[in-house]
Amino acid sequence: MQEPTKNNKIPSYTDTISYEDYELRMGDRLYIRVHSVDQQVQKLFSAALGGRAGSGYNNNYQQLNVANQGYASELYTYLVLEDGTIDFPLVGRLYVRGMNTRQVKYRLEEELATYIKDYGDYKMVSVDVNVVQRMYSVISEGGSGNYSIRREKMTIYEAIAQAGDVGDWSDRSKVKIVREKEGQTKVIEFDMRSRDIINSEYYYVEPNDVIYLQQLSGKAFRVSNITTAIAVTATTISFGGLIYGIVQRIINASK
Repeated sequence: MQEPTKNNKIPSYTDTISYEDYELRMGDRLYIRVHSVDQQVQKLFSAALGGRAGSGYNNNYQQLNVANQGYASELYTYLVLEDGTIDFPLVGRLYVRGMNTRQVKYRLEEELATYIKDYGDYKMVSVDVNVVQRMYSVISEGGSGNYSIRREKMTIYEAIAQAGDVGDWSDRSKVKIVREKEGQTKVIEFDMRSRDIINSEYYYVEPNDVIYLQQLSGKAFRVSNITTAIAVTATTISFGGLIYGIVQRIINASK
């Protein structure tokens, strides 16, 4: 992370954005759990959700999440369909595309409250909503693969560190991210060495991002440390001396 200056040719990025909640897209999977302090209400939703509203569901989910964070069985999640809806018991089709998880939580609580008018003393429910199977991809000279976003706010540095760094021959000045936003796919490019990216749109990784680090064009001639530089220089001098000696012998022999 370097200060942007004209001398070192590190670009400056405008403070344009802070962290924004992820907006749901088609193909996302939501883990949804319903709570109520009233046992009758809890039993109602447990039955409607096929037993998934009880504590057993939560335990199963925790086991799945520990075994493979970012992934949960399709049996325990709700898919955002092509029309932007999820099919939730009792509520039916609920449009969630473009919403964040908090908005879905409040909407579900409002919808489910209408079903408990005749049940129990407590006229309220609470809903947990989380996005699962949140993945990103890295393509670089150092290695490529798909990785889980293990927490809500993952930075570009954390994402690359999780992927095993970028490799000695990756160009850190031209990092590209292929990102889907509002139904459109765009490619954004930035210099990862710049300190200014901390407050820019490049800093946080979003689900389904593809991070591409292209290879340095001068890879064949680049040296990574002083020891390598000395070794290359010494070898070049030795080889040059050998060639010079051979040429001198040929010239002397011809005389």
